[in-house]
Amino acid sequence: MSNIVNDSTSQEILNVLQKNKAMSIGDIANEIYISPSSVRRKLSALQEQGLVIRTHGGARIDESGNMFPSFSFRSQQNSFQKKKIAMFATKCVKDGDFVFLDGSTSAFFLSEYLKNFKNIRVMTNGIDTISTLSKYNVEAYSTGGKISDTNRAVLVGQNAINTIEHYHADVFIFSAQSVDAHGNIYDCFEEENFLRIAMMKNADKKIFLCDSSKLGKASMFKLCHVKDVNYIISDADLSSYFEQNYKNKILTT
Repeated sequence: MSNIVNDSTSQEILNVLQKNKAMSIGDIANEIYISPSSVRRKLSALQEQGLVIRTHGGARIDESGNMFPSFSFRSQQNSFQKKKIAMFATKCVKDGDFVFLDGSTSAFFLSEYLKNFKNIRVMTNGIDTISTLSKYNVEAYSTGGKISDTNRAVLVGQNAINTIEHYHADVFIFSAQSVDAHGNIYDCFEEENFLRIAMMKNADKKIFLCDSSKLGKASMFKLCHVKDVNYIISDADLSSYFEQNYKNKILTT
């Protein structure tokens, strides 16, 4: 996946821009303790990847007038925490399992770790995810379907749902955009939720990957409730987060 940012300095720049929306080169340099010339070089590379827009003397996050952030941009948000959660999630998988993965960035990070399992099979609607699984010779199945109009990194639609309904998985591992204190899980992509619901119906175990950036928010479309999942894996301590007691479901990295 060529748009993924791998160096920590670029990640820091994205983090501060996400927090402040727009900043001058000097302010970015002072915030993360690097030289203005280094900031300029990093911003040029980030602009080429479509993640930021250079302004006179500074930069801002490239949201392109679209309320839906790109897969590339979302993969940069809390990437360290997402990778840590993904690695922890492998404890819920065993050799020989059939696994459903959704098209989230959290599931994308998990796909690399599945190479360590024997006789594992994976079905996903994530385009980058299935590419990664192929690279590591994991037996992978695509849901098929059409490329989403709002999230070009996933496949959606009735054909994809029909495919899912013909399979049964041992475990379904997924993420979503947000979870509120009442335990409601939301996402901004309605079509992806339809696929997640189909996967939930056809899997024995449901695992929700929830990094701390997802807490305390409500997005447009409700997916499910935490009572509908077997485990929630998070980098945050959620033991006192929800109004009701779901301590038996919470796994903290």
